[in-house]
Amino acid sequence: MQTETQCILITGASSGIGAALATQLVAEGYRVIGAARSAERLKDLSAALGEAFLPLVLDVSRPDVASILHNELPVHWQQIDVLINNAGHDVGGRKPFAEGELEQWLDIIDTNLKGLLRVTYAVLPGMLQRDQGHIVNIGSTSGLESVATTAVYSSSKHGVNGFSESLRKELEDTGIRVSQILPGMVRTGFAAARFGDQNRAQKFYDDFGKWLAPEDVASAVVYALKQPAHVVISQLVIVPKPRPKPKH
Repeated sequence: MQTETQCILITGASSGIGAALATQLVAEGYRVIGAARSAERLKDLSAALGEAFLPLVLDVSRPDVASILHNELPVHWQQIDVLINNAGHDVGGRKPFAEGELEQWLDIIDTNLKGLLRVTYAVLPGMLQRDQGHIVNIGSTSGLESVATTAVYSSSKHGVNGFSESLRKELEDTGIRVSQILPGMVRTGFAAARFGDQNRAQKFYDDFGKWLAPEDVASAVVYALKQPAHVVISQLVIVPKPRPKPKH
């Protein structure tokens, strides 16, 4: 259960779902380490959230993740009670696999799956030592069902799903819980980063016609965290309904 002093590490915290998570969790009384690549956006978020938020420049695709977490966090922020693996992207995605750039496909895996493994591997030993903690992985409905033109992104999220399920079973007899939140379409800056075109991203969401807000996903995480210690939200799938059409 949540206490005022619990410390949460959120990856991909500078915008979208990550920023919504940081905002809601600070409001809930947690201390939040917001990790992301963008120092400038983290600075803005820190100014808005105050002393309960600690910005940390971190690229989860780099091999020195553990060193940064162990060496750059102040002493009273080093005990991470909750890890939320949220960092991810689909830059270069939504196109047939053969038409994409190999390096972009590999970078999706490096961030979405290997990055999640790096951060979890760095944080989990402390949780095991204390026999207490909660790992929340932000997956996707793409990790349950694949569609055309999402081959690599779906592969990364299927990997997150398999890892989350196996790790939860490995840790079943410990005081550590593992949860996975699997949202459908979420309207964030994700599509603009994918396409490199804000207008195309706007049209993508408008044509899709239904989407979740980042705050919807954040609320689902808060729900999972607030359950009693003997309750594990193993998978929570949330999908949008179509948006009401404007009345003329």
